[in-house]
Amino acid sequence: MAKNNNKLAHSVAEFAQLSGLGRSFLYEQIKSGELPVRKAGRRTLILHEEGRAWLGKLPLVGRQRTSPSTS
Repeated sequence: MAKNNNKLAHSVAEFAQLSGLGRSFLYEQIKSGELPVRKAGRRTLILHEEGRAWLGKLPLVGRQRTSPSTS
């Protein structure tokens, strides 16, 4: 999400493009209350910093750090 970081807010379509996520998934997250949004008239806006914070809360996947084996 590095480019366009001078914008204060993004539409759902813009945020989908910037994040690489689908609009349907984002709308599900909005409906569930996980992704905070603002309304300006009929427009749904995702504040840049809130979008970044939400992305940072997504679960990590892959190798988990484990302690060395003592066997």
